Amino acid sequence: MTRRTAVVTGASSGIGAATARALAAEGYDVWCAARRSDRIEALAAEIGGTAVTCDVTSPASVAELAGAVGDTLNVLVNNAGGALGLEPVAEADPEDWRRMFDVNVLGLLHVIQALLPALRASGDGLIVNVGSTAGRIAYEGGAGYTAAKHGTQVVSETLRLELVGEPIRVSEIAPGMVRTEGFSTVRFKGDRARAEAVYAGVAKPLTAEDVADAIAWIATRPSHVNIDELVIKPRAQAAQHKVHRET
Repeated sequence: MTRRTAVVTGASSGIGAATARALAAEGYDVWCAARRSDRIEALAAEIGGTAVTCDVTSPASVAELAGAVGDTLNVLVNNAGGALGLEPVAEADPEDWRRMFDVNVLGLLHVIQALLPALRASGDGLIVNVGSTAGRIAYEGGAGYTAAKHGTQVVSETLRLELVGEPIRVSEIAPGMVRTEGFSTVRFKGDRARAEAVYAGVAKPLTAEDVADAIAWIATRPSHVNIDELVIKPRAQAAQHKVHRET
């Protein structure tokens, strides 16, 4: 039998890299897509996958990814995303907001549009969009990111409505506090002290592997089973604003 195939965007680190490994362990041929070529090439060599340098904010770059993948695809994991800044609305940098919308919403659109024909042609396709608990509740300083991740959620819901009756499932996974390489450091533009403070006192935030394990579980459900959405948080986090921190 032909092996099932998967594309993971944002696969150069964190949840994306862990998801590529998890899907490869389940027997998928994985296309590792991200901007950092050296990282995805090393990952692809490790898991027996294929590296494709791709910037999801560029339709031309995404078109090259679709061309490399070919006519059929079983699983698409839209993981590329990110947060920038934690300023209140009155002080927010519009350029940060523009970049967050560009990758979290428009990047999602570019990749789905480019790969939907291959997913449809497989006869058994799955789209997993990596959202966030920030796509479900607002918090001070997070308006730009929460607005973008609400966009991820709504795109997922709308796509599920539009594709009903077709052999394509649409899922969203919404992680809470995940400690991954670089997420908070990028958000605070290299300020490691502010990045570390996010996790201060939290004994066990989620790891990239925790989220990847959940994505692999979604991908291995029977084809008639659609996991609409899966919210996953560490035990220490009851809500965005309610986190147990040990002193």
